[in-house]
Amino acid sequence: MSIFFTPLGTQESAPTSSGAATTVGNAQVVYVVNTSASAYLVTLEEADGTDIGSFTVPNTGHMFIHKGKFDKMFASNAAIKFTKASYPRG
Repeated sequence: MSIFFTPLGTQESAPTSSGAATTVGNAQVVYVVNTSASAYLVTLEEADGTDIGSFTVPNTGHMFIHKGKFDKMFASNAAIKFTKASYPRG
């Protein structure tokens, strides 16, 4: 099955700490891809740094995350990449 989306910003390597977490350009949808052969944890947090939740991106996996405009994200490794995206369809 194909999934269609429009990238709305440039891909960025995930920051690896809460203090450096990013809003991914105030995105409400983020395309997350793991470019590594290892699985890594991604954490979603509120603007003030309070954790909302976390999830593991499997090796070479990808997914879309819906988030609040000012919520921030970071990962346990910079092999995780974030891209601001349109809502996927398909």
